[in-house]
This record gives sequence, C-alpha cells and structure tokens, in this order.
Amino acid sequence: MAARAQKRIGLRIVDEVFVPDERRAEVRNRLARAKGQLQGIERMLSENRPCVEVLTQIAAAQEALRGAGRIMIRNYLERCAASAIKAGREKEVYDELMDVIFKLTR
Repeated sequence: MAARAQKRIGLRIVDEVFVPDERRAEVRNRLARAKGQLQGIERMLSENRPCVEVLTQIAAAQEALRGAGRIMIRNYLERCAASAIKAGREKEVYDELMDVIFKLTR
C-alpha cells in the first residue's frame, strides 16, 4: 500500500519521443471534440434544454475523452511500456499500468 501512496512520475525513456505527431494530432482532435461538446452543454444549460438532451451531450463528451484515453493507452503500451520491458523494468511497468487502469476505470 505504501508504494501506491507514492506519486508516480512515469517511466522515463531518454532521447525518445513519447507521443508521435500523428497520435498527438488524434488526441488533440478528440480533445477539441470534447471541448466543443462541453461548450455545447454550457449553452444547453443556459437555454434550459431538456435533461435528456444535456445528458446525451455529456455522454458524447465522455466518449470523446475515452477515445483520447484509448489512443494514449495504445501509445503507452507500444512505446513506453514496451521499451521499459525490453530494458528489464517489467515490475515498474506492471505497477504503473495497474495504476493507470485503476484511474481510468473509476
């Protein structure tokens, strides 16, 4: 339990690009979509729109964020975790991955 209380700073890979340009663009696209949906939710609340419409937009924003998370998880596994495992740091990778999974599934 004490290990969980420590703040994780992430696996460090020297001279490595963590998120390549094409993935960075995909994540930014998802985040822009979520941002637009959040702004739409604010407008809907100001306009006193029906609850179901607001909830539908909230679900859409959540899905956009989940999509960004999926892209980042894949990137983490393919780049960061794979490099660290090859370097013999399996336990560190598994601990970090478990922390990420728990954060994303709360």
